Parts: sequence; C-alpha cells; structure tokens
Amino acid sequence: MAKLDLALEKVLKNEGGYVLHAVKGDTGGQTYAGIARNFHPTWLGWTFIDRRDFNLDALKPLVEEFYLYNFWQRVKGNDIVDQEVAESIFDFAVNASVRVASKLVQIIVGAKSDGIIGPMTIAKINEMDKDLFLAVFALAKIQRYVDLCNNSSRYRKFLLGWINRVMRGLS
Repeated sequence: MAKLDLALEKVLKNEGGYVLHAVKGDTGGQTYAGIARNFHPTWLGWTFIDRRDFNLDALKPLVEEFYLYNFWQRVKGNDIVDQEVAESIFDFAVNASVRVASKLVQIIVGAKSDGIIGPMTIAKINEMDKDLFLAVFALAKIQRYVDLCNNSSRYRKFLLGWINRVMRGLS
C-alpha cells in the first residue's frame, strides 16, 4: 500500500517546500508549504505564520496533518497499491482539488464519475496497468490545464509550471 510520507515529500517539493510566498494572480493568495490561505483560512499553522514563527518542529506536524485529512484520506491513498499511482493522484488533488482529481481518475478507470473515490474506484485503480494509468492520467491532467487556460487567460502564466509538474510525476 502507498505511503503518505513519500507522496508528501514530492508534493511539498512541487509546492515549493516549507516557504511562505504569494504569486500575483494566484487565487490562493498567501501560501505556506502549498497551503493557500484564501482556501484554508482556518488552518492552525497560520497562527504561527502570522507571528513570524517558522519553527519547523511546530509547523511540520500541522502541515502533515493538513495534507493527511484534506487530501490523502479523501483520495484513499492508503488503499492504492502502487506508490507512483497514489502520488500522482494525491499531487493532482492538491493542485486541482480532490473532486477534480477524483472525477478524472474515475473517468480513466471506467468508474462512476461522482468525484468521490470509494471502494469500486479503488478496485479499478488497483486493477489497471500502472504505466497505462500514469500515461493516460498525465495526458488528462495536461488537457485539464489547457482547458482552464483556454477558458480564462488569467491561468496562462501557470500552464508551463503545471505541465512541468505533471512531467516530473512521470520520472
């Protein structure tokens, strides 16, 4: 079964690590370790950040807990047999939302596309050839990003970064 600690290490690398930043045009606003204040204003870590206390011993467990409950458990990461498949799904859920990632996965594996990964979707994920899943999922993610950019020019500056993120997940 897949392990959160390995997947989280890759997600945090994609999200820029334990760094506070804000990117102009990013609707998430101020972000720490990939946690966007505008989308998650009640995250307990903001109390440390607002005090300018960047003590990793205090923040790291809060970051791990955040990703465990908000993403890993919701995509059923522990139930996915292959680590790379779990990492790919988890990373896309973090970047695009659990619902979007789940629906895309369900379409790829031929499950009911309701945006909630359950036992039937997990069974289909675990039955599918890993390399085929990863390739088709990568193409689907890129298509999703292209569609976003075609629907709104404000996303275009993120497209290359998103594509690079997808490609890093294939290596």
